[in-house]
Amino acid sequence: MRSHTHKTAAAVGALAAVVALTVAAPPAAAAGRDVTADVLADRDVTLSGDTVVTVPPGTTTYDGVFRGRGTLTVRGTGTLVLTRDSDFTLPKPRQRQQVNVLGGNHPYVTTTDADPPAVTVARGATLQYGNGGTTGLIGHFPYNTPAFRLNQDNIRVDGTLRLSLRSAYNLGTISGSGLITQPRFLWGTWDLSGTHSFSGVIDNGTQVNAGRPEFATSLPAVRKVLNQGTWTVDTPLGRTVTMGMDFYQREYGSDINVQSRPGGKVVLTGRYSWSDRGGDTDPALSDPALNRTPARKNVNKRGTNIKGANVQWGDGTTNEIFMPGTAETVYINLLAARSRSLLTFDYNGPVTLGAPIGGGRFHDTLAAPGAGDIVIKGTKGNDVTFAAVQYYDGSTTVDKRAVLRLGNGRAGGDGGLYTRGDHYKIINNGSLVLNNTSRALSLSRIGGSGSLTQSGAATTTLTGSAVTYTGTTTVQKGTLALRGGATLARSRAIRLTSPKSRLDAGTSGLRVGAGRTLTGKGTVKGAVTNDGVVAGGLTVSGDYTQSGAGELVLRDGPLKVTGTVRLAGDLDLAAVAATAGADRARRITVVDHRGRSTTTGSFTGLKEGAKLQLNDTTYRIGYRGGDGNDVVLTAVSASPSRSSSAADAARTAAGPPASPGTRTANAAAGGIGWWPYVLAAGLLVGLAVPATRFGRGRGRGQRRGGRHAAQGR
Repeated sequence: MRSHTHKTAAAVGALAAVVALTVAAPPAAAAGRDVTADVLADRDVTLSGDTVVTVPPGTTTYDGVFRGRGTLTVRGTGTLVLTRDSDFTLPKPRQRQQVNVLGGNHPYVTTTDADPPAVTVARGATLQYGNGGTTGLIGHFPYNTPAFRLNQDNIRVDGTLRLSLRSAYNLGTISGSGLITQPRFLWGTWDLSGTHSFSGVIDNGTQVNAGRPEFATSLPAVRKVLNQGTWTVDTPLGRTVTMGMDFYQREYGSDINVQSRPGGKVVLTGRYSWSDRGGDTDPALSDPALNRTPARKNVNKRGTNIKGANVQWGDGTTNEIFMPGTAETVYINLLAARSRSLLTFDYNGPVTLGAPIGGGRFHDTLAAPGAGDIVIKGTKGNDVTFAAVQYYDGSTTVDKRAVLRLGNGRAGGDGGLYTRGDHYKIINNGSLVLNNTSRALSLSRIGGSGSLTQSGAATTTLTGSAVTYTGTTTVQKGTLALRGGATLARSRAIRLTSPKSRLDAGTSGLRVGAGRTLTGKGTVKGAVTNDGVVAGGLTVSGDYTQSGAGELVLRDGPLKVTGTVRLAGDLDLAAVAATAGADRARRITVVDHRGRSTTTGSFTGLKEGAKLQLNDTTYRIGYRGGDGNDVVLTAVSASPSRSSSAADAARTAAGPPASPGTRTANAAAGGIGWWPYVLAAGLLVGLAVPATRFGRGRGRGQRRGGRHAAQGR
């Protein structure tokens, strides 16, 4: 019984069309025996070399089979539908590929030196395997491969190959630049094993296994995948599988599932985007903003399920994030299977994750916390923003040179971490930037050698005794608060960079330990104990206590204190000299004590009324100046004219001889001297104390050279 479109009484006309197509075909495509008439007549074909079928326009359904030894090329402009399985092989002289089963107790299959194609679909033609059933595949299966059947009949697709099968199947090694498409809702599974040179587009309508424990998959030349079903990536034991193509979705309900075996890893370097144009052959998105805008019936919602896998987004050569979107347009699930999952971000520029990582089932991301950990890899330029509150229960590691930002600094882009999980902690060896605009952040268990920056208007609170990071703490904007025993005792430097910067030290106060600095222009709320270096310009909304180990550096104006002031330790006279020389000040306020109590104590060697020689002017220090309790320096001798000769300027830079009881800036500088600050008036304008002056290069156990050496005492 004839069952194809062209098996009618008009067969002569169809054959005439075939002849015309054959004549028009290029010489290379015309090679081989033409069996078009046999196919149109539904006769079985035995191959005995290179064989050609020229498919006329429309659809031709073939109920016969191909067998024998040879190759089959399908060309023309129509569609050839195969309804029965065919089995043939290449002639022996053309067979060269080696198939090996490796891995011992964990076997996996490798194919090397692949055979040339046994089947070729020429440009313009369509070959369809099956008609919605379980048969219609061309294949030969001589290999004893574990858990899947490896097809020996490799295929080249420059036209279209349609996989209309409900069974599990393998196509061998694929090449060409056309389209391989699988209709939706058939639930057939394509085991896409091995390494392929195919450079066209894959349209997955149901299920593709691009890697399994029994084989690795490599598709280095594939440009795009239109994923309208489930694309599953897995690895053999200890193997890395890289998927470099862009994925697109056109309809609701597709996802990418990622798994890996112990020691295995999956690297995804492209993007998973919605597609609103380009059809099957060239899926594309007209506007990147559509990935972040909910569409009708959720047709642009797509997701990934990471199932106990080691997954990396990016390979350090791109800054296009794998899942562009928001909680309304994408979902990301981090699950535990054989082990907890690990997701690493490896980009060479800024990327933004606009959706939460959770652990629910498919679209229901927030039904459970994600079971896994996150790493921001230390690739130069890797700058990752979490613009959504995350819901995974594990650790977050920021490698050296990498940046993690919580919040993007814009309305609707606040971020955060789930802090209640047993595995929660932050290992920050790079830069952690807190940039929420309205949602308050609360973080704990922060360790590592990296820096922390508060840059958003919303308050960030650090809690608990496990805040132990050692990098610099910077408050650029908003408030950074310390509660529940949290301190910054291990942070090497604390900087409040603007008048609106606020550090709320709580009832425990802030202790600036040896070798550490507190600088800037903002406000510290709470008591400050200075055992290290504090720079003027700050406001302490609380008590200020400077121990004998502490040092006050005059920078950006006086230190302003609203509580009690207790003084000991050093005053950096070189910095004071720079200030005095820059503006020829007659009076310099060191501590602006805004509270009502009396300032107690004094800087080492600088009792009430002691004289200091700064540049070419003698000053007297007072601890009851200003409104009665400020620390001030008042000039007691006139400054010489600015028209001094070069020799006078040199003598001024060297400093006048010290009279008994008079402190000098150069003596106070411990041998370095204060001359770098006062070489010329032009150099002094806008001069700030170098950072190296704050630490003074001394560690524990080192002798204090000091700004107040014995010479001046």
